[in-house]
Amino acid sequence: MLLAAILPLGLFLFPLWKITLEAPQYPTPLGMYIYINDFADVNPHDIKNINLMNHYVGMKYIPEAIPEFKIFPAGIIITTIIGLLIAFKGNYKWFLYWFILMVVLSSAGLYDFYLWEHDYGHNLDPKAIMKFTNPDGTVMGFQPPLFGSKDILNFKAHSYPRLGAYFLGLGIAMGLVAYLVGKKNHKKALLCKEKTKH
Repeated sequence: MLLAAILPLGLFLFPLWKITLEAPQYPTPLGMYIYINDFADVNPHDIKNINLMNHYVGMKYIPEAIPEFKIFPAGIIITTIIGLLIAFKGNYKWFLYWFILMVVLSSAGLYDFYLWEHDYGHNLDPKAIMKFTNPDGTVMGFQPPLFGSKDILNFKAHSYPRLGAYFLGLGIAMGLVAYLVGKKNHKKALLCKEKTKH
């Protein structure tokens, strides 16, 4: 449980996600890392180039600061403190509650990421220099995939978790393992008590 609580702190050291854009006009793909509290270039000036390119189709600029960059780090610190308290003081049943809390919060974070991507790719400036439409006449969206790869015009967009996400996932999994081990040990202790009574 101690490991489970500490592992998510890896999010402060390593990127959570990576989005890459490949196109014939960019011999070196454009990319950005998404950290728990910031965006960062994969190569120098990548975010600047993505913003310049997106401006032509009416997409918003990738912001330097979004509310989530304050909320998510606070959430990880709070859940780590709760996890540490449970590890030292809690009953094994609390390990399961921590696991469920982390799954719910991580799912909410992913959903928030999806909503941000959807708004970013569909809420376009009507005064954009270039306009693209789908075969049915509707305005084309440029939403990158939440997970996996997707063709967007002559670009291929890739979106995959990075080391920070694996630290988080491993921490959550360890919480479940801690609960299962605690439950097994509790049953063993009960059996031992019954044997000593008889």
